[in-house]
Amino acid sequence: MSFRSAGFRPAVLGAAVALALVLSGTATAQDAQPAAATTAAQPAAAPAVAAAPAAAVKPGDATAGQAKAAVCGACHGMDGNSADAQYPKLAGQSEQYIVRQLTDFKSGKRQNPIMMGMAAPLSEQDMHDLGAYFASQKPLPGVADQALVEQGETLYRQGDSSRGIPACMACHSIDGSGNPGAMYPHLAGQHAQYVEATLKAWHDGTTWGDDARAKIMPSIAAKLDAKDIAALASYIEGLHSADTESTAQP
Repeated sequence: MSFRSAGFRPAVLGAAVALALVLSGTATAQDAQPAAATTAAQPAAAPAVAAAPAAAVKPGDATAGQAKAAVCGACHGMDGNSADAQYPKLAGQSEQYIVRQLTDFKSGKRQNPIMMGMAAPLSEQDMHDLGAYFASQKPLPGVADQALVEQGETLYRQGDSSRGIPACMACHSIDGSGNPGAMYPHLAGQHAQYVEATLKAWHDGTTWGDDARAKIMPSIAAKLDAKDIAALASYIEGLHSADTESTAQP
């Protein structure tokens, strides 16, 4: 989810606020004594009221998140299983990963006009609640193109050391369930169209931020060719664990 705030520069705004506070404090120190002399007959000003501390963010509440996720359903499906392959499935994604992506959309680190707008009004608690809700949902398995499975499986499980390509399962696990603690996303069952488009974007230099974690996938994708990307995307769509398969049965 990404949206560019028109003309909004947090660093500039922060500097302006800091400067205003410094100037305000300086003026107060310089003018305090004269003011006391000239306004002795005036009633004393009321003491400043300390700002209330920000409410602590609690672990995500899936029930609260379900209500907040109603607006997400148009693209991602009400249960996080999007019907349109251009939009990623969110079902089964970890709370931590979803919070990170929403935070990056809101800050503008990850660029996407639709998602930046959707994330802009969200509080940190909203993000955790949404993450908890989608994490509680079961992703529906997809189907891989059998003609691409062998190449996709080899890259996913073994990588290609001759080209410096690591195995995908090293971070995303052998069944594609990801690593919530490290915020490596769940991949199993993800739409091949979405995975392919994302890998191509990374291959062409798109990044989702400027920290070390955000640079991992672009550096790997740059070593993949078009056939590698197509094979991996298809294999990932067909990847699923036994329990995911059972939940898809009528």
